[in-house]
Amino acid sequence: MHAAEAAHHPSELISWLELIDDIAKRAPKVLSAFLQDGSPALDRLGFVGLAVFVRMGLDLGRDDARQMAFFSLQSPEARQLLERQHASASLPGLLPGLKPYLRALWAISPSIVETPGDAPEAMRRRAGFGGGGVRLPPSYAGFPPSDQKQLHRATLAHIGAHHRFTRTNFPATGLKPLQLALVSLIEDARVERLALCEMPGLFALWRGFHVARPEGAPVAISLMARLARALLDPSYQDPHGWVSKGRALFEEAAAADIGSQQLSRHIGGLLGNDIGQMRLQFDAKSYVVQPAYRDDNIGIWDFGDDNPAVPYEMQAPAEGARLEQRDGDDGCPEPDTLSSDPSGRATMVEAGKDVVIARYPEFDYVTGRERPDWCTVREPAVPMASPAALHRAIEQRGDLVNRLTAIIRSSKVSRQQRIRRQAEGEFLDMDAAIEAVIARRLGQVPEDRLYGRYERRHRDLATLVLIDSSASTGERISSRGETVLETERLSVALLARAMTELGDHFALAAFSSNTRDDIGYQRIKDFAGRYDTAAEGRLAGLQSRHSTRLGAVIRHAGKDLKRQPNYRRLLLIITDGEPHDIDVDDRRYLVEDARAAVHQLRNDGIDVFSIILDSDAESYATHIFRCQNCVQLKSIETLPEKLPGLLLRLALH
Repeated sequence: MHAAEAAHHPSELISWLELIDDIAKRAPKVLSAFLQDGSPALDRLGFVGLAVFVRMGLDLGRDDARQMAFFSLQSPEARQLLERQHASASLPGLLPGLKPYLRALWAISPSIVETPGDAPEAMRRRAGFGGGGVRLPPSYAGFPPSDQKQLHRATLAHIGAHHRFTRTNFPATGLKPLQLALVSLIEDARVERLALCEMPGLFALWRGFHVARPEGAPVAISLMARLARALLDPSYQDPHGWVSKGRALFEEAAAADIGSQQLSRHIGGLLGNDIGQMRLQFDAKSYVVQPAYRDDNIGIWDFGDDNPAVPYEMQAPAEGARLEQRDGDDGCPEPDTLSSDPSGRATMVEAGKDVVIARYPEFDYVTGRERPDWCTVREPAVPMASPAALHRAIEQRGDLVNRLTAIIRSSKVSRQQRIRRQAEGEFLDMDAAIEAVIARRLGQVPEDRLYGRYERRHRDLATLVLIDSSASTGERISSRGETVLETERLSVALLARAMTELGDHFALAAFSSNTRDDIGYQRIKDFAGRYDTAAEGRLAGLQSRHSTRLGAVIRHAGKDLKRQPNYRRLLLIITDGEPHDIDVDDRRYLVEDARAAVHQLRNDGIDVFSIILDSDAESYATHIFRCQNCVQLKSIETLPEKLPGLLLRLALH
């Protein structure tokens, strides 16, 4: 009935019935949940968006519980898709304008990432900052699309005020959740007051989202929202004594020294005692900072590394802030950051000693849209093995190392430099020409080097070599019994040895996948690391297993390359087969996703080149990488011998 009322044309109702038929055939157990709970999805997404929603749910795999949660609108994937219902009003659509806005307002350029769909509810409803980055919700629930842009702007303006005026984090030791919330509220008011002294126009931006009213039950959370409005808006009148006291304390302290953070700690403590004396209940688990544009305030507190005094209710947001800091610490501090760069497209959700998890979108060619946070990339520890066999193989091919070194040395990949005062060249050197004219008029013999030319005199290249270690690379392909992976290892070892001798900037990694939830990315050598015995041991320890889901690892490798300051950045992929995974039946799906990932990297100024070790590769390789950016080897055994020529072609590309 709801679908019939929402349809503006019979074709829309027909498309809805086709979706019902598709669900009934592929996932009949979730049909009742969709019919019961699908109305909000239809209202927010429309009939076209609902088709995207259903396709995502059906492609979750054979996990009935996961599909049930999705179609019941309870899973992170479903919530995130609903939050992105208006592309122009959700974070991905607004982000290109928000970054320059923050830069223009506060002269800072932190990384801005989207809150993961499976984050705690409080983190998904409010922004946060820490570790040099800002976390924003994809959209603000309960607000129309017309308000989303202004809300995000108000949020960034507020976070920028914290950056400028909250100089040190408050110690959280010994404080209860109510005290944390009240000190944060006063600090919010303090930094906004200071910001308004510099930019009075922010008042109208912030004032529009303070909706607290002086009437209503005097519960703690309501009174806090009323106090927040009273401290910003001088025209707001509130009869409650606690709100009046808070305003009076703040104005008195602000008149004395608005620049002191201690006023927030002092006033927050006094107001917390009053709440206790009034016997007002404060539920920290359900508390959400008001108004909506203010962040969750985790970034202004120091909870310590393993502080047992941290309230349970605050542990999840506090840990989220710590994870952001670990993700943003790349060893290269930038000026004007919030405190100490995650990728704009990736979402870091967990970090540990041996495994790092990041989530990336995946492109669905049928709907023409990305599925947010669809793939999970893990970085497991690489098993070590003796590199003795690699050493012996390299010694037997010493001529190849010399050829590789010579080819790499001869390829000058850098910005062109103007070489002046040449006897011949591409342009007239005006300085030399003027000096020659002056010399002639003075009766002197003029210099005949009057020209200039453009040259590349050094190498300025960052290369990341990505090795396919899927199960198919375990096949034996030579009379000597070598496998595809062994041939790849030898080729990469030869290349790494040559680049090391020349001091090139490079990294090595391997990949395989076991469904979208477990995509392995094994780091053999990072850009900052050395190609030493340990790196050789990791290269020798690679094992063939699982499948080849290419798009996510391209995005993950691109994240590392984006951080490199070199003139040219190259991703070199060595793979033996078409992208595939056990949870995907449509062969074209992963090919199109890989093509989209390559296109995204090219837009970021990163070259992507591939060596395809597959005799049947023509059907997909040129579609993903373009003809000029891939080389297909009919015989895998020839890779070590062909690699020098491939590098020469790459250098000339």
